[in-house]
Amino acid sequence: MPDRSFLTWPFFEDRHRAFAEKLDAWAAVNVADIDHHDTDAACRTLVARLGKDGWLKHTAPSVDGSERIDVRTLALARETLARHGGLADFAFAMQGLGAGPISLFGNDAQKAAWLPKTRAGTAIAAFALTEAPSGSDVANITTTATRDGDGYVIDGEKYWISNGGIADLYVVFARTGEAPGARGLSAFIVSADNPGLSVTERIDVIAPHPLGRLRFDKCRVGADALLGKAGDGFKIAMSTLDVFRTTVGAAALGFARRAFDEAVQRASTRKMFGGALADLQMVQAHIADMALEIDAAALLIYRAAWTKDMGAARVSREAAMAKLYATEAAQRVIDTAVQIHGGDGVRSGHPVEMLYRDIRALRIYEGASDIQKLVIARAVLSSSER
Repeated sequence: MPDRSFLTWPFFEDRHRAFAEKLDAWAAVNVADIDHHDTDAACRTLVARLGKDGWLKHTAPSVDGSERIDVRTLALARETLARHGGLADFAFAMQGLGAGPISLFGNDAQKAAWLPKTRAGTAIAAFALTEAPSGSDVANITTTATRDGDGYVIDGEKYWISNGGIADLYVVFARTGEAPGARGLSAFIVSADNPGLSVTERIDVIAPHPLGRLRFDKCRVGADALLGKAGDGFKIAMSTLDVFRTTVGAAALGFARRAFDEAVQRASTRKMFGGALADLQMVQAHIADMALEIDAAALLIYRAAWTKDMGAARVSREAAMAKLYATEAAQRVIDTAVQIHGGDGVRSGHPVEMLYRDIRALRIYEGASDIQKLVIARAVLSSSER
């Protein structure tokens, strides 16, 4: 039985506890039967189910403003879905991240055009930031958006784009040149059927997800595709990540909890040396370490989520700590779970083997672990200079 005691922590309200319980029950029915042999079809099915049953409404605010983004709810959703299946977490998370810039910076017309669709699961969203040469160095983006008459012409490539190839809309970050570096970037909404946009490569990874390389070749968009003001692109990207980076840690936490449950079950039932594997002190030490890492990660995650929900303008330091620690800790927890399972732990299709592949990418995307250390250090040094 998964540990639910953390829901009594003061970070949460009754609505969060009710949400987590209901989503857990839903996921138990709607995630396990998904056919993963066709990853694209599986993601489309999951987005449709999540939207139809109302879960995606939590990924973006309502157009009328009656519902807003709540980071604790997003984190609970990702933790819960990740515990049931990595692709379910991915499908949910990308609706939020992909539509995030529109949620935070879109005008009324842009929100009305897209958010009802992403919230309902009838349009799949993507966040097109990364490029092959720049990686985490967002300020060095080379894709350009040149002003031309009453619109812009986008040229360049984006790489490692989640939902690349199945998305209906892409939020694309490009250089408009208002100033050097980060201050010269802007963000645009680009429909998947826009002439000049093509998916030139589908990328296979160890834990299958829809990923692609995008090519923009004289891709024209209207001025109404611009999010915020020209030159706001870096701020838009970082503000979006500020909200959703914490939830990456939550997904890692969900993976870790599942691995922990599998390890405890294995240790309790596996007979060895005249007793249960769990009777061995070394195994007990492993279980203790895993439990400690999971609780420490959860505290960092829900502190960051609570801080943002309480109105903090930025939580870059808290989100970076949560993402860094939770993803690294989950890697250690899952590795230990594999070890406790012995040969079964590396058998293809076993839950802990699948988790071992699922977790690795989380230490890279939305800011690799090394980048999170830089974010934390700079925040600490900046505050010490005041």
